[in-house]
Amino acid sequence: MEEFVLFAVVGFLAQAVDGALGMAYGVISTTTLLAFGVPPAHASASVHAAELFTTAASGSAHLYHRNIDWKLFWRLAPFGIAGGCLGAYVLTSIDAGVMKPVVTAYLSLVGAWLVLRSFRRIPGKPVHAAIVPPLGLCGGFLDAAGGGGWGPIVTTGLLGAGGTPRYVIGTVNAAEFLITLSVSLTFLLALVSGHWSDGGDVTEHLTAVAGLIVGGVFAAPLAGFMVKNLDETLLLRLVGSLIVLIAGWQLLQLLGLV
Repeated sequence: MEEFVLFAVVGFLAQAVDGALGMAYGVISTTTLLAFGVPPAHASASVHAAELFTTAASGSAHLYHRNIDWKLFWRLAPFGIAGGCLGAYVLTSIDAGVMKPVVTAYLSLVGAWLVLRSFRRIPGKPVHAAIVPPLGLCGGFLDAAGGGGWGPIVTTGLLGAGGTPRYVIGTVNAAEFLITLSVSLTFLLALVSGHWSDGGDVTEHLTAVAGLIVGGVFAAPLAGFMVKNLDETLLLRLVGSLIVLIAGWQLLQLLGLV
């Protein structure tokens, strides 16, 4: 019971941050599971199972508050699905930790850029179509292989390209449900086909997954309202600051200081 309550609190806080800023549920939840000794592949599979429920609730909230750019959604989702399936396959095959330095450098630069950009006039221009496919592929791949990365990669990339915060965050959150579904199905296929030899042990973490689901679903309805009503400059500064903190934490991990 104590484990369930703990992960319900973690799920609530992670989803509140993710829904409002377009990122961090996977990173926060996965980091917590890893801290409890859960193997990386099991942590990613567990978090994506929980996200099936939280992303559906969060996406519905953004839909209700009209925060979704549907043209961007349909350009982004297919590439995110492809990247997510590939990432899940890779994670059940090899150690994905070699990508951490690259991701950390990317997040640090983009986070700092968003904070600086918040002090300038925020453009409301459409995101250039050419950057959407690589962002979707990379975000989906890192989300599955790293246990989190869809929001940090895709949200920051679209905002850095000049996207309007409200619609970028709403669209990325809505698309995340399809990416999460595809990643979860890939993990399941790897387990059923025997490709993921130790995948059966993931059932040991059902209490944690249930807690993440309950906490996340309770927090999700707040997301659409917050994004719709928060000032765009404040949103950019919050997103940028969060990214820098995530990158800083990952840097400390790489250096063996935590």
